Amino acid sequence: MPISVINGIRIYSEWHGEGAPVMLVHGSWGDHHNWDLVVPGLARTFRTLTYDRRGHSQSERVASQGSIDEDVADLALLMTAQHVAPAHIVGNSFGASIVLKLAVARPDLFASLTVHEPPLVGLLGNDPGLPAVQQRIEAVVATLQSGRTELGAQQFVETVALGPGMWEKLPPEMRQTFVFNAPTWLDEMNEQGAFVLDLGRLAAFDRPALISRGDQSPAFFGTILDKIGETLPHARRHTFNGAGHVPHLTHPDDFVSIVGGFIGSVATARR
Repeated sequence: MPISVINGIRIYSEWHGEGAPVMLVHGSWGDHHNWDLVVPGLARTFRTLTYDRRGHSQSERVASQGSIDEDVADLALLMTAQHVAPAHIVGNSFGASIVLKLAVARPDLFASLTVHEPPLVGLLGNDPGLPAVQQRIEAVVATLQSGRTELGAQQFVETVALGPGMWEKLPPEMRQTFVFNAPTWLDEMNEQGAFVLDLGRLAAFDRPALISRGDQSPAFFGTILDKIGETLPHARRHTFNGAGHVPHLTHPDDFVSIVGGFIGSVATARR
């Protein structure tokens, strides 16, 4: 069934294909459709699950302040309810932060881990690039709090995530998704614990891992990934050339080749 009750919240999910299970965890503002361009390629080899995180699109949104720990618990229970653990778990952006926090809490659920550019700015310390990013995010927050939701979504796309002029290049339905899910992003920004990670506990994670970034993304993502890479010294590293924060949207063939190839190599080694 596409709707499951997880942690008392209605969660929408879809399965595609057959094979080793792969869980795709989307970032902020989006939903399961963020993965539409890569699901066909992955589903040729793997049983691939996409879902709308709580507060996004077809999943339930509650009025109270949310927590990334709820997202982590949702993912864990969705996997166990579907009897797919251990699985290959892939996360982008805020979804990557969720995946890393799950790796700390429940490494037993993983066959492998893949994350692209988690916004764990709490790991940056006094990085010189951080203040400019924080200023742009604070500007988006102020716009949304003033009630100008569509303008805030456009501001996020063009000044934080994808770059100038990209709002008009997005399909109309994706722009609508950004606007609809803006309140959940604003909720996420109110929880400082969402942007830190216990690297000491992450060091105990012993499953295969792939960490990636785009060469067009802000440099601070590389700094965050360096800290994660130092914690997981055997993790594979990859840079998507010509891509930024969402290579599964802008470079789907490359994404399927790199991520699918990594998962395939792990799945083969486990046999």
